[in-house]
Amino acid sequence: MKPERRPGEGSGAPALRAPEPEAPVLLASGQASWYADSLHGRRTANGERYDREEFTAAHRSLPFGARLCVRSLVNGRTVIVRVNDRGPFTPGRIIDLSRAAAEELGMVGLGIKPVELWQLGADDEACPESLEPAAQGSGLGLDAEAAAKALQQPAPKAKAPAARKPRRNKRR
Repeated sequence: MKPERRPGEGSGAPALRAPEPEAPVLLASGQASWYADSLHGRRTANGERYDREEFTAAHRSLPFGARLCVRSLVNGRTVIVRVNDRGPFTPGRIIDLSRAAAEELGMVGLGIKPVELWQLGADDEACPESLEPAAQGSGLGLDAEAAAKALQQPAPKAKAPAARKPRRNKRR
């Protein structure tokens, strides 16, 4: 038996090929928050001091030193962070970011923001380009026109509490 070859390949020995780059891996999506400035200088779970000017983050389970691409689902901005702490411990949040990382994503005034966490390889210097186009428009998976329309709809009005029936006093 001869090894199969693709059409157009010669009859000589197969050439060595560089490995194809792996597709980015989406680890999680959810709400991100950022550390308060009052924590600046305190020790993180891995022993280093928190520096609000560094691009670091807290995650509940990823190993210390893991590098992540964090992408805002609101404006499509991305930032690379290194995990150096544990948290967040607030339900519904998936990552706590340093102030510098939060500023890069444009979330300082908001406090929390929906994000995606993408795994980076050891040699990756930037977030994968394939993530960028998906964020154009809304980051909600809609094209720009549909996103604009969805974001302009008024929020549903809260229902007024039901009127209470007056209590009747029973006298005997």
